[in-house]
Amino acid sequence: MIAPYQHPALTMQTAYISHPLCLKHDMGAHHPESPARIHAIEDMLIASGLLSYLQHHDAPVATREQLMRVHDPDYIDTIESSVPPQGFVQLDADTAMNPFSYQAALRAAGAVVLGVDLVMNKKVENAFCNIRPPGHHAERARAMGFCIFNNVAVGAAHALAKHGLQRVAIADFDVHHGNGTENIFHNDPRVMLCSTFQHPLYPYLGADSGNDHIINVPLSAGTGGEEFRAAVTQHWLPALERFKPELLLISAGFDAHRDDDMAMLNLTEPDYAWVTGALKSIAEKYAHGRIVSALEGGYELHALGRSALAHIKVLSSL
Repeated sequence: MIAPYQHPALTMQTAYISHPLCLKHDMGAHHPESPARIHAIEDMLIASGLLSYLQHHDAPVATREQLMRVHDPDYIDTIESSVPPQGFVQLDADTAMNPFSYQAALRAAGAVVLGVDLVMNKKVENAFCNIRPPGHHAERARAMGFCIFNNVAVGAAHALAKHGLQRVAIADFDVHHGNGTENIFHNDPRVMLCSTFQHPLYPYLGADSGNDHIINVPLSAGTGGEEFRAAVTQHWLPALERFKPELLLISAGFDAHRDDDMAMLNLTEPDYAWVTGALKSIAEKYAHGRIVSALEGGYELHALGRSALAHIKVLSSL
């Protein structure tokens, strides 16, 4: 039984950004990255009573200009021309498109752009984007790992180009390394990526490719909440303190949960609440509280719903 949510007095709300087309993207009946993931989160928000406290927005379509800041034009054209009239087309071994996938991917990237605009224009303090397809494996010119466009990268580049920011940080606690995000920003010191991930594990990258603004922290199979919190405390937080981000984006993957069989880390809902609180403290100190969080992984539906609820509760609390 979920206790009804009791929200403290509100100053600025948390935005909740999604779009019905994100439910139409489908990669097959047995694919773990399924439309049910969005429902799992929304159902928990409804059951807790939190959903009614959030400021609801439909995700717009990301423009070609916004996509081209992080993706090659030829790649965008290839995705657009690959849309099947029916059935599926494979982009890589585990990433497929149906007739709705391209439009869903445009909305997923557009959601993060809207989130950035809302926090930068002081319409909300922070935002959570309940979107799919996810994005952090999508490289500049390559779809992979269930991802078509790199949603958080599109949002980060938009913040730099349109809002004049000089320092944007991305925190990625998905169980898989955000190789696409690193691929896009590896040589751009205006963007800091802090990533924890199980290693070795798909995409088998990230363990030794970091630099001053790419903070990769590989974790071994079996790692639990205590070690995860120590990794964030020892590696992410000092780097973020040095960097002083003006905006914080979160690649919110919940597949490091102990109940998720996609990998072998052992995080629980309190760990997601804790890391959200730690990141929120950084954002309040340097970024006027501005956070935009976007759904990445998380495939055990009950664990996904509970973990996302813990995350959004902390985002929305004063």
